[in-house]
Order: sequence, then C-alpha cells, then structure tokens
Amino acid sequence: MTASTHAPLTLGDVPRLLSELTLEEKASLCSGQDFWNTQAVERLGVPAVMVTDGPHGLRKQAGAADHVGLNDSVPATCFPTAAGLASTWDRGLVRRVGEALGVETRANDVAVLLGPGVNMKRSPLCGRNFEYFSEDPHLAGELAADLVDGIQSQGVGTSLKHFAANNQETDRMRVSVEVDERTLREIYLPAFETVVTRAQPWTVMCAYNKINGVYASRDPWLLTRVLRDEWGFEGLVVSDWGAVDDRVAGVDAGLDLEMPSSGGLNDGRIVAAVRAGELDEAVVDRAAGRVLTMVARALQHSDAVTFDAATHHALAHEVATRTAVLLKNDADVLPLDPATAGDLVVVGEMARTPRYQGAGSSQVNPTRLVSALDAFAERDLDVDFHPGYVLAEAAGKPGQDRADAGLRAEAVAAAAGRTAVVFAGLPAAHESEGYDRDHMELPDAHVALIREVSAVAARTVVVLSNGSAVTLSGWQDAADAILETWLGGQASGSAAVALLLGEAAPSGRLAESIPAALSAVPAQLGFPGEHGTVRYGEGLFIGYRGLDATGAAVSYPFGHGLTYTSFAYTDLVVDTEEVTATTAQGAGVVRATFTVTNTGAREGVAVPQLYVGRPRSAVARAPRELRGFTSVPLQPGESQQVELTLTRRDLSHWDTELHGWVVEPGALEVAVGASSRDLPLVATVDLAAPTPVAPLHRYSTVAEWRAHPQAWDALVAAIGPAAQMFDESAGDPAHAAMFSAIPVIKVTTMGFSEGLTPERFEELLATYGEA
Repeated sequence: MTASTHAPLTLGDVPRLLSELTLEEKASLCSGQDFWNTQAVERLGVPAVMVTDGPHGLRKQAGAADHVGLNDSVPATCFPTAAGLASTWDRGLVRRVGEALGVETRANDVAVLLGPGVNMKRSPLCGRNFEYFSEDPHLAGELAADLVDGIQSQGVGTSLKHFAANNQETDRMRVSVEVDERTLREIYLPAFETVVTRAQPWTVMCAYNKINGVYASRDPWLLTRVLRDEWGFEGLVVSDWGAVDDRVAGVDAGLDLEMPSSGGLNDGRIVAAVRAGELDEAVVDRAAGRVLTMVARALQHSDAVTFDAATHHALAHEVATRTAVLLKNDADVLPLDPATAGDLVVVGEMARTPRYQGAGSSQVNPTRLVSALDAFAERDLDVDFHPGYVLAEAAGKPGQDRADAGLRAEAVAAAAGRTAVVFAGLPAAHESEGYDRDHMELPDAHVALIREVSAVAARTVVVLSNGSAVTLSGWQDAADAILETWLGGQASGSAAVALLLGEAAPSGRLAESIPAALSAVPAQLGFPGEHGTVRYGEGLFIGYRGLDATGAAVSYPFGHGLTYTSFAYTDLVVDTEEVTATTAQGAGVVRATFTVTNTGAREGVAVPQLYVGRPRSAVARAPRELRGFTSVPLQPGESQQVELTLTRRDLSHWDTELHGWVVEPGALEVAVGASSRDLPLVATVDLAAPTPVAPLHRYSTVAEWRAHPQAWDALVAAIGPAAQMFDESAGDPAHAAMFSAIPVIKVTTMGFSEGLTPERFEELLATYGEA
C-alpha cells in the first residue's frame, strides 16, 4: 500500500471522497494502476492496494510484473490445490487452510487473494481443473464458502472466480458458452451463489468468456440482476486480467474494476461517455465507491503481522494426508511395514522430483519442498530408488540424460520379487492454465513402467500426482493399490510417505468421477466447441449425473475413497415437512438421521454422503444428486448418529416457465452411503408441496389451462358443448389425453367450436394469462 500523509481512509470517508473526486479521478479508480495494484489518488489520501494470485498459496511477485513468473515471487506456503482440498470433504479443514492463506496474504501487505475458483469440471480435459473444486456444485460451494470465510477472517479479501461458465481453457478469451437457463441455474451458478450468500467475498471476478453471446464482463443480467439483486452481493466485481470487452458497457453492467491497467485508455472512454450523456455519472460513482470501500476495508487491517513458515508447512503436510484418495487396496497391501523397508523399491522420477502444483497464474514459490525420497530419508529409511522414466522438469538430475527404455529396464530388474512403489502422474506440461488436455491418459512411459514392474514385483503400489482425473482402466488391474494424491502442495512427498507407512490413514473421497473411458462423458460430445462457440448440449448431465444417467462404466465413482478401516451405515430415518407457499428457501424440509459405525480395527474418517432422486419427476433429472455430506472421525467400534437437513432450496429445481425455484411434490428418494454408487441406505418418502402452475401464454395447452380453475371455467364456457372432448370422464380417455396436449390457440382454427373465436381467445388470454 502506498504511503500517505493523510489520515487513513475509513469506510465512513467514502461518501465524502466521492463528492470531492473529479470525474477523471473516479474513472481512474475503475481500473488498476498497474498489473497488481489499484489506482491511488494521492491528492485525497487514497492509497493503492495490492491484489495478487492464489488460490492455494500466495503468489506475490517481488519484481517485474510478468503475470506468470515464478522466480520473482515471494516464498509462501503451497497448499494442495482445489482438486485436493475438495477431496477432503471437510469444511473445518478447508477453513483452517483459508485462515493460513489469509495470514500469509496479510503478512505480505496484500489486500485481496485472487481465488478460489468454483467453476464446474464439465470435462476432465479442462487444463485448469486442478484449480477448481468439483464436478458437483453443492460440494464446490460448501467447501469454497469455508475457504473464503477462513481467508477473510484474517482481514483480507478474496476474489471468487471465474463468474461464470468458464469451464475450458480452449478459446477462453472469446468463446461463447451456449447453455440453457435451467442448466445454468442448477449446475454452473449455484456454487457461486452459495459462496456469495454465505461468505460475501470482497470481490467476484468475471470470466473471459461469453454466455449465450454476451461477454461476462458486460452482462447486466449476470453482474447486476443475478449477482446483486437476487443474491445480495455487496462487494465489487473485478475483471479477469484482460477480460474487458467494452469498458463503458461493462461499468454500466456492474463491472467495477478493470485489471490490469489499460494505461488510461478505458478511463478516458468512461469520461467521454459521461460527457456525451451516454453514461450516467452515478454509475461511475457506484463503481468508484465500491473500489474505495474495498480499499478502506483493507486499511482496517493494515497493521503488520507475521506467519510461522514451519507451522504452516506442518498444516500443509496434514492437509495433504487428508486430500489423498485411496482408490484401491487389494489384500490390504497398504499400509506398508517400515520394518521391511529393505524389501522396498521406489521407482518413478516423481518420487524425487514431485509434481505438487499446477502451472500458470497460480504457481507458488514454496517455503519448503519435500519429495517422497526426502521423506523416506528423514525416517532413516534407505530405500532403493530408480527414476524409471524421463521427466522434463527433472533435467540435470542423475539418469535424466538417458532414454525411457533404459531407465525402465533398470527399475523392472530392481523390482523383481519385491514390493514396488511406483510414482507416476502428469508432467507439468500436460495440464496448465491456457490450454486443455487432448486426452486423459498417463504418459506412455509411466504406463509401461507400471505394467512391467507389476509383472515381476511381489506387490505393486501406484502413487499418482495429477491435477485432474486420468484414465486408469488400461492398467489399474496390474496394481495392488492405487493412491491418488492430486497436486498435494509443498508437503506432498512427506504426506505420501506418511500414508504409505500408515502414520496417517487416507480419508479423501473423489470430488470428480473417474470414467472408464473419456467417451463415456456426455460433455465430450460438445467439448471444446468450434468457431468460437461451445454448446452445453448435455445440459444437467455433467460428471456423475451424466455417467449415472447413461449407466456408463466408471473406474471409480464420485465420492469413492477407501481407508485403513471399514464403515457400516444403518438405521436411516427420514422425516419430512410440508412445503407451503410461505416456506422459506433456507427452511429445513427433510431431516435424515442414520448411524455410522467404524467396523474395523483402526481409527478412520467416514464421509457419509446424502443423495436425492425424484423417480417419477415430470422434468428431466439425474438419477441422484448430492445434497448433504459431513466428515466423521471414528475410533474402532465407535458409532455416531448423523443428522443431515435438506432445505426447500436443496429440494428445488429451476422452472423455466416460472423462472424460479420450484419444489415438485411427490416421491422423493433419499439415499445415504459412501459414494454415488455405494448407497446402502435408501428410503422413499412423499414430499408434500404445492403443484407448480405454469403461467398461461399464447401457446399454453388445454391441460395447462385446466390447471387454472377460473381460466378453465371461462374457456369451457366459450368452447361450449365441444369441451366434452377434453373431459376424460365424459368420453374416450385416450382421445381426451391427446386433445389435452393441443395448444388452445389451435382450437380456434380447427373447427371444434364456434364460440371460441380468435377474438374471444385473445380476450381470455388478456384476462387470465400473458398476452
């Protein structure tokens, strides 16, 4: 923050400052001063404040602002990326990470940490999936809200991103996402809504892309009507870096702050638009006022703080043990016995050169980096290591000047008859901000290493490092155990070893499905689009919703994860309350209670998940959708009763005729278990709710008119005796059903009735419907 001789800016100063600022100064506040700082107005004591990249660690550049540089960034704790944090399914743990991030952000005199990202994982190929939480909006929103709460509890802000429907890197700066209203409301907006309504992030970052032809940076429906009018957002909207299309239209739509600086170009356009009467100066006041408010909030907590790097590293280690997902553990191969370490061979360069974070704007300069080999050595375990393959980021290390085949042959020879731990995954160049993957496969050299080692080893354990799901179906049968560690941050190596040796037990669960084949993912039919357009033709059916709806094979389902014990789920009881016209959206409607028991011999963390389905729904639905979860640590033999409450909103779908959230009455299936495909407890209850009645319009059918008693009586009177053909009790039910589907406007021209003339129909529509 820039120094000033004026008294520190406070929230109470904002109205006065707006009255004293010139139009040019107010316009200047609507864009950055440079790449990372807001604009200062030294004349009135308004300092610049810094915003900088996150979201899993601070990336504050100490030197030139090149946006993607790593070497010039200050040291900061690199926590597991969002793909890993989401795999914890643990709100409290995620909040602790947020608190640590907030402390480091404030200690480095930064006002806003740019994150978290809550975009949906529509396709496993999105190059930025490592930075997003989940394919499920409920899980993503719940965990991101706690991360934001944690960060902002330390007196710094967050920037919820990328708003909205930014689900690919291909052509991201101009692609138009063509998505229907219901899908947008139920899949791509809810995580943002949860974070905004629960945690009020200081800022929301608009996306690069267009939504249905309109750039997010200039969309008043998105930035004002939905974000502010419906959700009550109180902070400011900032552009993604370079996302501005039309600055004047953007500020009018609700885009308050453009980043980075346009060098005064867009400031001048704002001033010119006001002078020409094309933009109301009150709109500029609104945007400048929001920027000033953010600056004042940051200055409230400008006193110096420090953080203990060792303590935060220990937290990074703890969190990394919780993010890892044990996918497979045949014959309880894991945990390994440290006493038999002499029989252990570690293969794979990633054991020595860890892949621990993503590439692009989120890269962190870690305070410390621990590889798996380092962690074994710290335990005085002298393991036999062979690199097994060439890894670009390991250039210069012993053996990396050789070919894959030779390295693999040495590793296979060393593994014969022994316990082999193979470290494999995606090299840094395979996934990054800026481009998408072409496929889900591991590198050929990694797959060949797994297959050939497993053919000769007594036992084979595979440890994976990657930011998004990879295909396992071609080699998983060769492994006895598979541990997915995602991108586990700077302590990923020590966490992996702690899990392998049983010092910690895996407790992660998949926040994204692992399909048996990429072709089974419905979104792939339209990914990543062409000619500047991507059509979300799969609608609601992304992730497990689509895989379950089509019955597609998965290697491991959404929510899956093993540990070193076992759990039983029993005694499900579901209670419901009637939904009435006055039931609030946040009111509890369904309460499910059940018991979780640790049936094994070791402590562990159960993650009970609650899914709902509507088996006889009148609208398209996925077979089941996640609506509740919790994390339950249990000692051996311990049981705990769990209660999960679902609100009216949890049970609603978006009605495209009413343009609002509607609870459908009828059968509700409540299922509880360990994954989307492991649900031992199922109960079906009747949910009482008002039957939604669609408003009448020009093409409403006979059946839809019948749902409006007064309108129906008037219509029957106009039709006269011929109305009997629409009465199931008065004639042929099949004919009545067929006729009921006819738009009433067609009745006026089909000769059924002399009384229902076009003119009379218009009168009825004007009285009872929407003309």
